[in-house]
Amino acid sequence: MLVSKSKVTSLQKSERKTLISFLLLYSFFALVILFFSAFLYYNLQKDVMLREQNSRLREYSNELIVKLRKLHENFSDMRIYPRSSHYNSAIYDSSNKEIFSTLKEKNVDLNKHIYVIGNKIHYVRILEQYYLGTMYLVIEINDNEKWLSFFKLKVLSYGGILFLILLIAGYFLLKMLLRPMRESLYLLDRFIKDTTHELNTPVSAILMNIETIPRDELNAKSAKKLQRIDIAARTISTIYNDLTYVALKNQIESKDEMVNLSVLIRERGEFFKVISAQKKIRCQMDLREDVSIMIDKNKITRVIDNLISNAIKYNKKGGFVHIALEKNYFLIEDSGIGMEKKELREIFERYSRFNKSEGGFGIGLSIVSAIADEYNLKIDVDSKRHIGTKVKISW
Repeated sequence: MLVSKSKVTSLQKSERKTLISFLLLYSFFALVILFFSAFLYYNLQKDVMLREQNSRLREYSNELIVKLRKLHENFSDMRIYPRSSHYNSAIYDSSNKEIFSTLKEKNVDLNKHIYVIGNKIHYVRILEQYYLGTMYLVIEINDNEKWLSFFKLKVLSYGGILFLILLIAGYFLLKMLLRPMRESLYLLDRFIKDTTHELNTPVSAILMNIETIPRDELNAKSAKKLQRIDIAARTISTIYNDLTYVALKNQIESKDEMVNLSVLIRERGEFFKVISAQKKIRCQMDLREDVSIMIDKNKITRVIDNLISNAIKYNKKGGFVHIALEKNYFLIEDSGIGMEKKELREIFERYSRFNKSEGGFGIGLSIVSAIADEYNLKIDVDSKRHIGTKVKISW
């Protein structure tokens, strides 16, 4: 005897999907805020560093100005541009044309006072007296990037901790927001379980009593009324079986046995014969004899019932349902309303319904999918709008 593995319910999947989607969106906005804050902090740290370097660079510029004045006054005797081991420099005239330069970084912005470019710091000073025709003096020193390393360390450590805190806060916030919905769904689940339990006895009694009524003794009007009662009772019975499976599937033992599908499909076809007759639907069966598989009989019955029920429910009046059984598969084809390709991707989602005019809870095909997953059955669906649908179950 095998016990069916506990699977994650559709509700849990939906909740997990919502949680992941929310956390991804929440994380994106949290990262945007953190990056914006890091950008502001980066500029602040850079400004602090430049203010600290400003006085040093001003001293270097004063030193170079003195040397330029000496060169200007003694240009005929000495024509060597002053240099220093502490900095590089350049001089430009009033039209921004370079007079002389020892700069490593050639891209100079004379409109700024002090700035970082690459791994260099440039300090620009406008001279009051134009020695050698110089209006702009540029001092260049290396940026040791200690401030940048400090910035990266702070951002990675504090930013990572803050992001983790925001992520945890977002997770618990969403769990708190989902709690009322989860409690409501739990109450709904309890209601479904209690309701299905109460439905079993009266529905079974109705069906048994209908079977005992001699229909040839009834007049046409009474027979028609009885047929309607029979159809309603069988519909309720099918819904009851689906709801019972959904509510109790993780508590039901799987009693796998060799099930003769030929016999079972004929039995289920007879069960739905009354319902299909109401819509004047022809049911065609092409069943290979003695096809058996090892499976839980109740579960494969749920698969067959839901596929036949859908084939009738979403069929057109006067249409057909074709059921074929071969050694490794069975298929159910109808001449119904069909589906678009985008709808096919969602048909096995619980509560998915694409025709609101028809009844049902949208759980039938999700049950089919769950049972197929449990027994490694392959489901192939081919459907065209206004032409029909073909569902093939193979093993």
